[in-house]
Amino acid sequence: MSADRAGSPGRPTAGSPGRPTAEEIERLLVGMPASLTRKQVADGAGVPQDLAERIWRALGFATYADDAVAFSEADVAALGRVRTMLDSGLLDERTVIRMARALGQTTARLAQWQAEIMIGAMLPEDAEPSDRDLARVLDTARLLLPDFERVLVHVWRAQLAAAGTRLLTMADLNQEPVPSRLSLAVGFADLVSFTRRARDLDERGLAELVEGFEALAADVVAARGARLVKTLGDEVLFAAPTPAQAAAIALDLLEGGDLRIGMAYGPVLPMMGDVYGTTVNLAARLTAIARPGTIVVDSGLAEGLADEPGFVTHRIRRRPARGLGVVQPHVLRRSPS
Repeated sequence: MSADRAGSPGRPTAGSPGRPTAEEIERLLVGMPASLTRKQVADGAGVPQDLAERIWRALGFATYADDAVAFSEADVAALGRVRTMLDSGLLDERTVIRMARALGQTTARLAQWQAEIMIGAMLPEDAEPSDRDLARVLDTARLLLPDFERVLVHVWRAQLAAAGTRLLTMADLNQEPVPSRLSLAVGFADLVSFTRRARDLDERGLAELVEGFEALAADVVAARGARLVKTLGDEVLFAAPTPAQAAAIALDLLEGGDLRIGMAYGPVLPMMGDVYGTTVNLAARLTAIARPGTIVVDSGLAEGLADEPGFVTHRIRRRPARGLGVVQPHVLRRSPS
């Protein structure tokens, strides 16, 4: 797909000698130059034009004028695969659009993140990059691209297998086929005094603070066999199948940073890779209650830890929680034994 499609429909002009052009980037990453209009690509794939446009929008790409040459034969091949899935009856149009949106949003963030890492590692920090510097980034991408692509596919398959395994585990715990609502332990970990610390840092220091926090959270959550649902700058949301896993994550996180953590256990609604419901809202409210350096959990999670070695919970006074009435918090600590 055209390299500039997610941004402005206009195509940049060629830069100065030695400076990579949009056409060179597109040729490297997509393999084929743009040569087709949106009608031609839909006709070539045998997909109704309105459906093709819905798919492109779901993938996060801009809408082009009827006569704009912005698509390649690679787009025809990709759209043809979608048509094959529809013709097989395995997926309906609604499911295809939802899958496209999941793919577009995830890969857009992945591509931007990886590009920032590469550029940050290869371009000079305190000077304007030269044409030679930019050309060197493109040459490096050309060398690494085949290996990156293979690793990406492997990791995606492995993550898909892990997701399937988690769903089966949830189904076993709930004693029913994979349900629309699951009982999960969810937790928010919040950096203490983030606003004050951010005021004292320059842009690079702030980026290092946030990236270090997210890296810590990702490593701890993965090591305990749980899932980092999302990151929100100074806060992360994680989900674990059991209270014991969530408690171990929270205690490990607390040892690695200046945090406050709130957790709850109960039914949640998984949707679009995120989790929703009263249990998630309760975990957020408990995070607000928690003092710096403490973990506050709800009664459901505390009860789930009652027979688990290594953990101890202490009931504290009941508190009002916005939108949830009065709740009974507990403080979680490691067992002295």
